[in-house]
Amino acid sequence: MPAPGNDLQWISTFLEAQAAEAGAARNTLLAYGRDLKDLAAWLAYRDLGFSSATRSEVEAYLISCDAEGLSRATRARRLSAIKQLYHFAFDEGWRADNPAIQIKGPGRDKKLPKTLEVIEVDRLLDAARQTGRKTEDRLRNTCLMELLYATGMRVSELVSLPVTAARGDPNMLLVRGKGGKERMVPLSPPARDALRAWLTIWDQEEELRRKKGQANSKFLFPSRGKEGHLTRHWFYLLIKDLAKTGGVDPQKVTPHTLRHAFATHLLANGADLRAIQALLGHADIATTEIYTHVLDARLSELVLEHHPLSRSGTVSKPPAEDDI
Repeated sequence: MPAPGNDLQWISTFLEAQAAEAGAARNTLLAYGRDLKDLAAWLAYRDLGFSSATRSEVEAYLISCDAEGLSRATRARRLSAIKQLYHFAFDEGWRADNPAIQIKGPGRDKKLPKTLEVIEVDRLLDAARQTGRKTEDRLRNTCLMELLYATGMRVSELVSLPVTAARGDPNMLLVRGKGGKERMVPLSPPARDALRAWLTIWDQEEELRRKKGQANSKFLFPSRGKEGHLTRHWFYLLIKDLAKTGGVDPQKVTPHTLRHAFATHLLANGADLRAIQALLGHADIATTEIYTHVLDARLSELVLEHHPLSRSGTVSKPPAEDDI
């Protein structure tokens, strides 16, 4: 395949290939596109392009990202996009070399994810049962929260669930995760109850739409937006409202916090790390191991709070927890 004529065509062709061959998720493609356009603009200002950039010039770009104050995680993500672009370009014969192949990234800051106590999760679930102008709103909100905590799904996976996955009163849900990879996640009894109640409302609303000549939705949580289902931003706003209603610090609560709570609470109750990895859909066990550190930090806090030695300053202070 001949090399595209300009950098934007490089990006477009690369993203199309990632979507078709690697099954990259939409959000991943959008991130790749933003990062590569930033590099293209930086190179264009210096009368360079993807086809002519050398290793030293790519490294200079990364140094400029550091100088701008971008986080290590952002710089690592940008380098990952650059490496994948040039790997693709080399395979396609667009370049005879790969200028990024030996560049080492800055790594990622090892930060412990914030999680929630069981009682805080209970308060959020209780708030969901009370939040909503209509009964159907409250049942939908309850179903969303019960499913999220019972399965540890990513919020993007939750809001885009097809209704067919929930039919038949299932004990488990089939979830399509990053890169189109599928996994099975079990449902707790409260989650199954909430799902049954919401499906009753879903069927009633679909019957009304059918009578009006409107198309049926394929999503468990439909909306009138262009995506056809509730958005991550909508859910973010909902969970902040639930935190306020439930008396939980809204700063501690995000959609991803429930995923962290799911994993941490499983681990605290003796679940196998490999099983948690499979439930979360992590490709690498090292990603899941962060929850062992979260548990260690929590145990250290308990010692500080309750052990008599802590009063004399003998026990060291645990590391701070930050969002990931």
